[in-house]
Amino acid sequence: MVLKKIMYFVDGKKKVIGVRVCDTIISKFMGLMFRKKSKPLLFVFDKEKRLSIHSLFCKPFTAIWLDEKMRATKVEKIRNWRMNIPGEGKYLLEISDVTPK
Repeated sequence: MVLKKIMYFVDGKKKVIGVRVCDTIISKFMGLMFRKKSKPLLFVFDKEKRLSIHSLFCKPFTAIWLDEKMRATKVEKIRNWRMNIPGEGKYLLEISDVTPK
């Protein structure tokens, strides 16, 4: 996973955040599972599409689905142990409610 800063937009407001980029099958599969603390994770997909996630084995987190221009299409606070949480985008940002300092 690569560390980098990204810029995205929620409700027209610009946000800049440091993330770990998840662009491999294994990093996408693991996501926030089994992590007590984590930097925000940015999942990168080939094209904009419907993306369903789950929160099994995860602490609560915020999920932000982003379109190809890095504009939020959906923002949701995710509780643990939920299945099939849908959204649409080319990118998915998972921000742990417990982040390392």
